[in-house]
Order: sequence, then C-alpha cells, then structure tokens
Amino acid sequence: MTDKNTSKKKLWIKNIRRLIPVLTVIIIAVFLSFSSLLLCGCKILPVSKLANQNAENSGGIKYLEGEEIILPEPLLKGDYSLEEALLMRASVRSFSDRKLEIEKISQLLWAAQGINRKSSGGRTAPSAGALYPLEIFIVVADGVYHYLPHEHKLMKIVSGDIRQKLSAACLLQQSVSDASADIVIAAIYERTTVKYGNRGERYVHMEAGHACQNILLTAVTLEIGAVPVGAFDDSSVQGLLNLPSNYMPLYVIPIGYPGK
Repeated sequence: MTDKNTSKKKLWIKNIRRLIPVLTVIIIAVFLSFSSLLLCGCKILPVSKLANQNAENSGGIKYLEGEEIILPEPLLKGDYSLEEALLMRASVRSFSDRKLEIEKISQLLWAAQGINRKSSGGRTAPSAGALYPLEIFIVVADGVYHYLPHEHKLMKIVSGDIRQKLSAACLLQQSVSDASADIVIAAIYERTTVKYGNRGERYVHMEAGHACQNILLTAVTLEIGAVPVGAFDDSSVQGLLNLPSNYMPLYVIPIGYPGK
C-alpha cells in the first residue's frame, strides 16, 4: 500500500514539473500585459464600462461653473407613428422667432444619443462595438451646451449667442442663424478606430447618420422643422464651440418652428 502511494506521489510530482514551464510562460505573459497597461496609464475595465467612460469623458472640454441644465425626462410615447414621421419628414430651412421649449430640446437630444437601456448604457442610436464616438452640442440664444447622456443634462461651454457666427462658418446658410437652436454632432474618431482601425471612420460616419435621422424624425413628431447641414468650415465650427482639436464636427442641424 505504501509503495502504491509513493508511486502516485512521484507521478503527481513529475506531472507538476512538466507543467511548470507552461505556467511560467503564462504568468510572465500576464505580468507583461499588466505592466504595459500600467506604464501607459491605462485602467482595465469591462467593455461596457469602458464604453460608458469614453462616452462621458469631456476630453478637454471646459464647462462654465454653475451653468448646467437638468433636462426633463423624455416622453416614451407620442401621437405619431414611425410611418407617419417618415411620410412627413422634409427639410425645413425657414424658421419663425418662436423659441423651442425645453421639453422639446430634451426630446431631441435624447433621440440623438439618449440612454434607452440603463442596465447596459445602450443608446437610441446604434454604435459599432458600443464605443460611442459621438458628442452632441446645442447652440441656443444664450450660449453653447454639451449634452451628457448618462445624466440627461446640459453643461454650458460658451456664453452668448453665436448663431450668426455659426451661420458664417456654414457658408452663410441663413437657416443656421434663424433657427431657435442648432444641434452639432461631433465625433472623436479614436474611440472607434482604436478597435476597428481605419474602417472605424466609416462606422463613425454611419453612426452620425443614425443620430441625425433620429433627430429629424423626432422633429416631425414634435411638429417642428429641421434640416441637416454638412457644408461648413470644420476648424471654424470647432473654434466657435471651443472644442478640442480631436472633436470633429460632422453635422450642424438647425431646428425650430417653421416660418413662412
């Protein structure tokens, strides 16, 4: 009985010795991976948390202290069907002086990038890899605000009415200056290209289109007008909104009550 136990013990030790080189390689590989992450200042986060952190990172945007607006909760049911909204969607370039209500601004911003699945942080517009490269800004009479989806609120970044200057940056398109509000969709490409390489740029453009169409269809259901604008000087728009250089504007969307 003792001989059998001794033989089993020797066999067990022999097998462990065979595994030592493999285990050593695995441990070294893991150590090097962790070390490289620590050296570059990275934090290890689950994919969903990483996406949410990226989406909420101001990335150098400077907010004005005490200038924030908590938006009303968006309505989840309306009077128009999707089919009716599609049928009635049309570009509106002439606006009245009537000011947009905060409830409608809230609805439009939620449609663009709002959270519709709180458990995962999922948004109203699909995003490749759930990396959320888009940032939404709104230009109104008293300044420029940054939309924070997870808190559904606005943070002010520029004071004063810049709509005339924004119109000039958009090749003097009058709809930009006449609108009650202009929504600007900007993108941080590296949030997506870090995973998908150069093809990630295509995914960012697709996502911007999703968000823009959400805004346009929501405008129909709110009985207001909107038009997507793509003709503008990128650096001028960045400067007017005081955006970091890696925030690339992709859309300017004038919105308001239709005029004559």
